[in-house]
Amino acid sequence: MTNKLGMNLLLWGIEMNDEHMPVLEMIKNTGYDLVEIPIIDFDPGKWQKWRTKLDELGLSCVAETINGPGNNAIAEDKAERQRTLEFNKKVLDSAAILGAPLLIGPIHSALGVFTGAAANEEEKKWAVEQLYSLADHAASLDIKLGLEYLNRFESYLVSCADELIELCDRVAHPACKLMFDTFHANIEEENLATAVKKMGDRLVHVQLSENNRGTLGSGHVDFKSVTNALAEMNYQGAITVEAFSTKLSAAHIWRKMFESEELLTQDSFSYLKDLMKGA
Repeated sequence: MTNKLGMNLLLWGIEMNDEHMPVLEMIKNTGYDLVEIPIIDFDPGKWQKWRTKLDELGLSCVAETINGPGNNAIAEDKAERQRTLEFNKKVLDSAAILGAPLLIGPIHSALGVFTGAAANEEEKKWAVEQLYSLADHAASLDIKLGLEYLNRFESYLVSCADELIELCDRVAHPACKLMFDTFHANIEEENLATAVKKMGDRLVHVQLSENNRGTLGSGHVDFKSVTNALAEMNYQGAITVEAFSTKLSAAHIWRKMFESEELLTQDSFSYLKDLMKGA
């Protein structure tokens, strides 16, 4: 497999600034082709500066964002739903400045927000309406959406491949696609390879993430079955490392699981390169 290999910047927190420029250099020097960049602010000058740095280094990127409490695409409050749509459109505008062809994440609903009941038909309808409008805006910028499902402890709208595929089919927009994250799949799926194969040509992005959110190979996730399935599918998208630290409070990581972010980045790359050789 010759897919681009990437690293998720959420390992260093949610807010990106000038102090992360050396991180980009380290990631490039390690051998990665791509970075996942979290976007929660919309300063065009800042993102143009990042675009210049990425171009200098020869790094590609994809954009991601987090919708949390008060920013929920399926909130009962219509004003909140509209506010969420406008927020995510601004994320897309920033992604366009960066030159990102893809916006990934669970933008169908809010992380960690629950009603105490299963998603109802009205909530599903609101999600479809939001995502169709967002996909339209994405398409106007030559960007695609890569929807992500989360595990049952983080989302109640979609928490497995079947539910995510159903949602995508209901949106029925050519710019609305899917991504796959092994952390959530490891919790929710009976078989990782079967789950990823179900996504078929809808699949545009893959994150490899350990069950403990640490260095690849330090846990028990069956990454080999996933990369073998991707090879069988002739998957052409990027494959990235997603790991978190205490710097990202939304991930509920409260203990240190690695020596340093740099060592995790390097060790995960070595593991990933070996993994890809046999796929």
